[in-house]
Amino acid sequence: MLVGRQQAQRDLEALLSGARLGQSGVLVVRGEPGIGKSALLEDAVARADGLQVLRARGAEVERELPFAGLAALVRPLVDLVETLPTPQAEALGTALALREDGVVDRFAISAGVLTLLTRASEERPTVVVVDDAHLLDRPSAEALAFVSRRLVADALLVLVALRPDETDAWDGLPVLDLARLDLQAAREVVRGSGQALTEEQAARIVQLADGNPLVLRTLADRPDSLVGLPAGLETAPGLSEVATAAYGMRIERLEPSALDAVRVAAVAGEDLAVVGRAAALAGVPVDGLASAEESGLVTTGPDSVAFVHPLARAAVYATAPAGVRRRLHALVAEVLPPGDLDRRAWHLSAAALGPDNGVADELDAVARRAAARGAHAVAASASERAARLSVSSDDAGRRLLAAGEAAWLSGDDPRAALVLDEALRHVTEPALRARVRAVTGLAAARSGRLGQAYVELLRAADQAGEEAIAESMVLYAEVVDVCCYLLDVPAGSVVGQRLERLLADPDVCARAGARAEAIASIAAGMARTLEGTSGAEHLRRGVRIFAGLPLADHRTRSAFELLGPLYLRESDAGRELVQRAVTERREAGAIGELPHLLFHLARDDATGERWPRAEAAYGEAVALARESGQVTELATNLAGLCWLHARQGRVEACRAAGAEARAIGDAHDVHLARAWVGFGTAELDLSLGLVSEAVAGFEGLVALLAERDVGDPDLSPVPELVEARRRLGNLDGTDAVVDDYLARADRKGSPWSLARAARVRALLAADDDVDEAFAAALALHALTPDRFETARTRLLYGERLRRMRRRTDCREHLRAALDDFERLGARRWSDVALAELDASGLTLQRRETGPVVDLTARELQIALLLADGQTTREAAAALFLSPKTVEYHLRHVYTKLGIGSRAELAERMRDVG
Repeated sequence: MLVGRQQAQRDLEALLSGARLGQSGVLVVRGEPGIGKSALLEDAVARADGLQVLRARGAEVERELPFAGLAALVRPLVDLVETLPTPQAEALGTALALREDGVVDRFAISAGVLTLLTRASEERPTVVVVDDAHLLDRPSAEALAFVSRRLVADALLVLVALRPDETDAWDGLPVLDLARLDLQAAREVVRGSGQALTEEQAARIVQLADGNPLVLRTLADRPDSLVGLPAGLETAPGLSEVATAAYGMRIERLEPSALDAVRVAAVAGEDLAVVGRAAALAGVPVDGLASAEESGLVTTGPDSVAFVHPLARAAVYATAPAGVRRRLHALVAEVLPPGDLDRRAWHLSAAALGPDNGVADELDAVARRAAARGAHAVAASASERAARLSVSSDDAGRRLLAAGEAAWLSGDDPRAALVLDEALRHVTEPALRARVRAVTGLAAARSGRLGQAYVELLRAADQAGEEAIAESMVLYAEVVDVCCYLLDVPAGSVVGQRLERLLADPDVCARAGARAEAIASIAAGMARTLEGTSGAEHLRRGVRIFAGLPLADHRTRSAFELLGPLYLRESDAGRELVQRAVTERREAGAIGELPHLLFHLARDDATGERWPRAEAAYGEAVALARESGQVTELATNLAGLCWLHARQGRVEACRAAGAEARAIGDAHDVHLARAWVGFGTAELDLSLGLVSEAVAGFEGLVALLAERDVGDPDLSPVPELVEARRRLGNLDGTDAVVDDYLARADRKGSPWSLARAARVRALLAADDDVDEAFAAALALHALTPDRFETARTRLLYGERLRRMRRRTDCREHLRAALDDFERLGARRWSDVALAELDASGLTLQRRETGPVVDLTARELQIALLLADGQTTREAAAALFLSPKTVEYHLRHVYTKLGIGSRAELAERMRDVG
């Protein structure tokens, strides 16, 4: 019976009951060692009648074995792996060493685990129990946390127990913090020990344990332990002193043969056969484990030996002199089964006294195998340990580079930065130094350290040089991309010019290859666009070369392939490429690549008529960037969402997204995000009639762009600033800003830029020239897909005509603007158009806003995929959800839209793009 945990038991019983009814649940039980986490999970398992129970337990000796925890958990389900969608079956099968398919994406493995567990729950409600999760290998922990974050409507319950200082992978999930027992419960535990304790002993135990159940039971079961405890020992806030002392006394009282046997077990792990072989080789009688069991240190079974608590194992291991530990690790390595190569390598590394190239080579092999299974965190550990055992500095540097790359691929950017910084102190070969800096820069860019990313990538490109010209050109392109996020125009221009010189040399392009030439061309065009000159020639060159190549699998290269058409604002071509890339990355389970791709897809949709799709893409990108730790992508997607919400008139959503994006942008110098937030929030103020606030916002943005030397007119808010200042009746001091903007727009020459510039000229035109000026603007708008910009120009034209008392003429443009605003879902601008029509003498009722706007981001994503013809399972795989979760959200979609079939859904979603 559990004492003092009645409320926790009730909470778990409710979750178990929910699972039986088909409801999902997740609970992370958190607490200090010995607080009763394992006991609570065991109690839940005992109550799990009618549920399939899948179990795993973290163990110190398996922390560096790829997917050891996951393999134990899903062992009963292994026959289902081949029934998963092919990419998931391949990824998960490779991770579990069921097949050898090469390198896989870590998120594809997580998606496979999600599908596997939810399919199992379709057959029978399932509870997943993970004890000592802080000791799981990291790939297993990340996969299970991924699953836990996506459970909504499956008969699947996940229960996890871990220590409070090691919860990173599980952040954001429901938590139950187990507190220490109160005085009454502590006394009850002591009384329940069955030992004949004096009042003085009982009081001393309660005082020392301070409410920790493990210490209470340990001391109560062995009251003689009190005699050996230090006299001045008080309560144990972290358990360490009391637990170490209590287990230490048990260890001290063991016979030498029992002590030797239990030390072998502490090193070898739970497999009794391995423990027996190692003990025999060491000349230690394995039956000494019986004495250790009697002392309360271990429990034995037919095939296993387990310590009563991880602290007990740690205490035994710590008592062994370093030389004894190294000898035992060497013996265990010798007696492991022939195929247990990874475990053998780790034991050999623990046995090594100093540098050992042979062991380092074995760890290299561990790293290669781990990477091939998608366990990059384990690969990083293996390569780093191999570096420590390297004889030569060059070998150490090479292995530290491998560790840094693996850490980067695992998403652990801080660890990657530390290891790569150390690698630079060892590596001397120019090509390797360039690679170290390149990976450092890429990791820095992803995690929001853009200034460092710029420096490292530029150095890497310079160091790669003529010997690796293709790599050099691609790295220079990455520098330009970073400069776009930084809005660092001078730096971007310098690198862009360097690329132009390389591109002008046919011999360089021939040696670099077509893909590097295409990437460099796109980047050169981006740099010119940022500085306000036409980059169309370079962009078209890159697009033309890419057209003859297959879509690149690597994120950075495929991204440049997509950027060309989008910078050219050739939306159809750009959208097709981005959508194809998104689909391929979804099918491959490459979640980490999606935030960047979805950002471009959303941006393209937001500048056209597909606002619901843009909102769905931004929303998904924000969630995935948050989950995968991509700070830069999180900032830009939030900023894009802020701008879109501003146009939709969603005040609170706009300000919330903007505040978070601005905070990230300020902290990490993501000036592109700052600019977009500034534009979006000021435009929202303008639509709300807060004109003075809008002017302040637009002027702040103009100042930011001037400070960053940004010459691209497409980022400039001058048309909106002129509009706002005109509403205030004060255009003083705007001449220079306007003239500069118009010159830049004319120089760029794209229809979108020219249309907005023509709007400015129309706003400033004399009454006699208004019709000609606005007609010119609308003719240019007709060449672009941006219906919102067209409607804004029509609204301004109608307002101007009404103020000129041309009421009949103004209504045509105001009604056209209203139709577009209502079709797009621009609520506040619809209100402005209606007010203008009313002032013209024509009163219209606002069209009812369609219920589509009431859908959540997740509901919108699902509705769009299903409306496009995907099945429930296909949509689930695309969004990394379970089919039941998709069905759950679909029911809400049907209710909100007032429909009842897929055909009606397709019809309704067709209207929103």
